[in-house]
Amino acid sequence: MSQHSNTTVRVGWRSPANIALVKYWGKHGRQLPANPSISFTLSRAFTETLVEFSPKDHRDAPILKSFTFAGAAYEAFARKMERLLESITDMVPFLEKYQLSISSDNSFPHSAGIASSASAMSALALCLVEGEYLLEGEAFDPERERNRISEIARLCSGSASRSVFPHLAVWGTHSDIEGSTDRYAIAFPYEVHPVFDRWKDDILLVSEEVKAVSSSAGHELMNHHLYAPVRYDQARANIRDLSRALQEGDVERFGQIVEEEAMTLHGLMMNSRPSYMLLLPETVRVIHELRRWRAASGCPVYFTLDAGPNVHLLYPQTHREQVDNWMQEHLQVYLDKGRILRDEVGEGPFRV
Repeated sequence: MSQHSNTTVRVGWRSPANIALVKYWGKHGRQLPANPSISFTLSRAFTETLVEFSPKDHRDAPILKSFTFAGAAYEAFARKMERLLESITDMVPFLEKYQLSISSDNSFPHSAGIASSASAMSALALCLVEGEYLLEGEAFDPERERNRISEIARLCSGSASRSVFPHLAVWGTHSDIEGSTDRYAIAFPYEVHPVFDRWKDDILLVSEEVKAVSSSAGHELMNHHLYAPVRYDQARANIRDLSRALQEGDVERFGQIVEEEAMTLHGLMMNSRPSYMLLLPETVRVIHELRRWRAASGCPVYFTLDAGPNVHLLYPQTHREQVDNWMQEHLQVYLDKGRILRDEVGEGPFRV
């Protein structure tokens, strides 16, 4: 590449959250996963990030010039962002010559267990890589650079590596998934049965409060967890089974694995030392209501959870009206202000 420009450039990307179907929980080395994971990329739960790159006035100027979230300055977020940018200069060396002004906002509550770091850090990674191309005066092709973008996103937040892909993404080496690697995520490489087209994800906001324990702290507790080796074997087996279910259109097996993964994730938290619990009483009530209704109605609706109390309901587009009527009648009483974020499997990031 040529010498960097002395001009200022602005870049903006909108990147979605993702919901892990087989969970990543535990890491080693430099943000490498202890087990492979697979996720649906969402559509309406997203982060929109704008970055302005301006040449440094002097060599020792910090990389981060300013940071705002939802239009306001957040000192804690800014400090974290500064550390992240400094930590990836080996992957994005041009950062050492520029100052960044970053503004960001979410379409959903941050730090409530809806993968806000995945959407935020994937959007940031996209801005950084495109910014480098613009400063070089070269054309940017996100498809050609997707693996590098995913790797940079991974260094900032592991699950962010998956958000740069549409539909389904796999992160972590697995012998049954061609091309899979710990370094970056890949698009699910096999044809998915049409029954999984346009699946819905209704996010039931049991609580919009910031969760009590960060995901980073939870990952660290897996380092000496009594059940970690068994968990990692379980995740690899579930990836294999879920891949088969997705290809064969086995909706019931898909649902069994996804719900097992959700319960395992929270079981690991409750068995950590120190132990902690992110589930709330309302979370448990929603799960009981769902299981009762599914048994009675036969509707193929399944739940999953991220590292938080909010419940994701996954189901085919063809059952949208049926599920919506049931949620309105039976579930809103358990939700924070009755809020439901109606989402679906999406097409991945795009420029803003």
